[in-house]
This record gives sequence, structure tokens and C-alpha cells, in this order.
Amino acid sequence: MTKLSVNLNKVALLRNTRELGIPSVTRAAQIALAAGADGITVHPRPDGRHMRAHDVRELADLLRQWPQAEFNIEGNPFHGLIDFVREVRPQQCTLVPDESGAFTSDHGWDLPRDRQRLLPVLAELRGLGVRVSLFMDPVAAAMASARDIGADRVELYTEPYARAFATKDEAPALRPYADAALAAQQAGLGVNAGHDLNRDNLPTFLRAVPGVLEVSIGHALIADALELGLAQTVSLYLAAIKLGGAAQGGQA
Repeated sequence: MTKLSVNLNKVALLRNTRELGIPSVTRAAQIALAAGADGITVHPRPDGRHMRAHDVRELADLLRQWPQAEFNIEGNPFHGLIDFVREVRPQQCTLVPDESGAFTSDHGWDLPRDRQRLLPVLAELRGLGVRVSLFMDPVAAAMASARDIGADRVELYTEPYARAFATKDEAPALRPYADAALAAQQAGLGVNAGHDLNRDNLPTFLRAVPGVLEVSIGHALIADALELGLAQTVSLYLAAIKLGGAAQGGQA
């Protein structure tokens, strides 16, 4: 069964627009895990625009109370990411070649071009006992190179598929992912996937791409939570207003 890791960056992004500490990233993680999520993903960036150092530490502490769940820290290993990994020892570290100030991750590693600078990073992470996943474009020929430098898994970058979903380009867009997954597995790698996956396009992707071990989903999942959790939240606010009115003696 494919596991779901919930990326909470957008919760942190919203919280950072005020200095009130809400919404709580840690509370969001508790809710996700209690609902059955298999893990939590964070992507701390140097500019701290969403996840910050204290979030990483607090989530690491929380996840020690959920031994069945995994903590996945992702990001660029040359932007301070490895310091977090050394400190909290997550189960998985996903290495992503995003540049400082990038709006979002938009491409995978270029192997063999990035081979030499990645080699010592992967060696250290594996020495720490952390599973290493490389964020990769769906290029079947590159999968053996990922294994050669010490990766345990690849995370296939799925935005091109998501853009093509429900169009005439869907089937051609899916084919490279299936080929890349098979090539990765033949090379001895596990396969993860993520970026712009959502409730609509995820089933089709998993039917077409064999053996996906984990999907990491943030933006669409949090956007759905705003809509699907909204009715209950409104009810709670109405109850709070009613309680406040009663405390004032029912004054208009």
C-alpha cells in the first residue's frame, strides 16, 4: 500500500503571516497522524518563509510519540538542510535541487552532472542511518545513476503529469513515470512521488505507475482541508459566539 506523507509547509506559511502562533504546525501534524497519515514532510528553506528551525525540532519531538509514522525532511543539501538531519535524525531525507528564493521545486537532479557534489552528502546521510531519496525527473536512464551514488529511493517529480491530467496529453505524460519507476526498481531503488498530486489525479497515477511506496502531498491536501473542514469550523465559531452571548446575559 502506498503511504501518505503530509507536507505541512502551507500551514507554516499561513502561521507566519501573523505573530500569534496559529495555525499550529504541531497541532496540524497531530490531526493528520490521528486521521491515519503515515508520515509528515517538511521543507525548511533558508529564507524561513514557511517551516522554521523550531518547527523541525518540535515535529521531531512529536513524531517520537508516533513510532509507526515517519519524518521526512526535504530540501537542498547545500542550503543548511544537513544540519537539521544531523540534529533530529529523520527516517528519510529527500534531497531537492531547489535554488534559494525559488517559488517551489520545479526540477530534479541532473545526473551525472551533480554526481560529484552529491556523493559526500549521500555518504554522510547513510552514515547517520537516514534513508536518502533523490528528487528526480521521470527519466528512466537516470535511475541507475541515482543508485550508483548511494540513493535508497527516488522521488519522481510529478508536476508535468499533473498539468497533463484529464487532457489528451495524460497518457503520454504518464508513460515516462511508469518507465522510470520500473528502471528504478530494477536498479534496486524504492520509488516515491510528489508535487501537485491531488485527490483527482492521484488514483490514475498510482494505477499507471507500479510500486510507488510513498506520496508526499502538501498544497492540494491543505487546500482541500480549508474547504472540507470549513463547515465544522464555522459550527465551532457559532457555538463560541453563542457562548459569549450567554455570558453577557443575552444582551443584543
